[in-house]
Amino acid sequence: MNSAGPGKSGLDLVPFRGVRYVPERVGSLAAVTSPPYDVVVRPDGLLHLESADPHNIVRVILPQGESAGPRHRHAADTLRGWLAEGVLAADEAPALYVYEQRRGDLLQRGVIGALRLSEPSEGVVLPHEDVIQDVVEDRADLMRATAANLEPLLLTYRGDGPGPDAPASGTAAVVERVVASPPLLATTTEDGFAHRLWAVRDPEELGAIRADLSGRQALIADGHHRWATYLRLRERHPSPSPWDYGLVLLVDTVRHPLRVRAIHRLLRGLTVGRALRLLGDAFRVREVPGPLAGAERALADAAAGGNAFLLAGDGRFHLVDRPDPALLARTVPAGRPRAWRALDATVLHSTLIAEVWSLPDSSERIAYLHEADAAVEQAVRTDSTAVLMHPVAESVVRDLAGAGVRMPRKSTSFGPKPATGLVLRDLEL
Repeated sequence: MNSAGPGKSGLDLVPFRGVRYVPERVGSLAAVTSPPYDVVVRPDGLLHLESADPHNIVRVILPQGESAGPRHRHAADTLRGWLAEGVLAADEAPALYVYEQRRGDLLQRGVIGALRLSEPSEGVVLPHEDVIQDVVEDRADLMRATAANLEPLLLTYRGDGPGPDAPASGTAAVVERVVASPPLLATTTEDGFAHRLWAVRDPEELGAIRADLSGRQALIADGHHRWATYLRLRERHPSPSPWDYGLVLLVDTVRHPLRVRAIHRLLRGLTVGRALRLLGDAFRVREVPGPLAGAERALADAAAGGNAFLLAGDGRFHLVDRPDPALLARTVPAGRPRAWRALDATVLHSTLIAEVWSLPDSSERIAYLHEADAAVEQAVRTDSTAVLMHPVAESVVRDLAGAGVRMPRKSTSFGPKPATGLVLRDLEL
């Protein structure tokens, strides 16, 4: 999956005038950033971000209100107000931006730019997960109201180097040269990640990046709903227009391998006791000792041998594995690759949620959380069931995406994710 394939155009990443916070107008750059919108799922997390600084970007990416229309108008008014007041300002000249995240031994570098949009059938940008159409429509309404790309998607590609310690070439060489110079900004967020950003405007460096990426193919690591939103909005604006492009962060995973984590489920209105009773003999069920870290190790051990899940919410941990093969044959859709049929997310949604527990596949009943402790805490507080998942191997994700097969939505969480608020793209510039 290194190149876009014969006869196909590759990645077309172009400079843009980044919109950034003016440091003198905010308490600190760290205080105005946020995780991506879909990671901020807890009300206390939202309130924490809002109280960190009156100009925290969460007020734009997750505006509050009783209905969608007023929320989106409020976000647009907030964004335009900050621009008018000088809290945010556009860079004078277009640029690509080198972005670095570092915490301990973990180092990730990539390039932020405006990427020409393409359909999956073109084989340039490959999705690997399905999306929830209601979420796409809501993000499209917000993006249209603000006329801005508020946070970059995380895309990965595989460069030419044999590994992170090999001499850099192409885009990687530009990145290595740029990070030797002073950055535009540097800040450390409360999660311990240090962030630095540089602007690339030199025509030769820009040309080297464009030439290197022009034959490459990318995988959407994080941001499937935002990519679908970009495509939907492109359809609604006559081309050529700024809507033909979307804000992305491109990371070469040969040099900077990403971490793959699971996304957990919170099943509202289903108690753990009822979930266990309904399982019957369909799965093996064992109680495993806590704390959470120990229970997750038991999940990892069980997952090595097949489908496995950890149920929590009643103060204990219940390991669910070894599904009945006859039940899987009856409930998992046929006609799909074996790797897709064997995914934990496939079995969870097709067999457990739809068949055994008979839950509607709706946002009112199923929530998706990136942090296991948050899922357990919410399950206990609401007398619901948290289903903790084991992460999928990145090789499985790439193989399925390369074959044009979509995984069930919210199957994976790649990271580290870019912080929101360091650079925005204003489509009216």
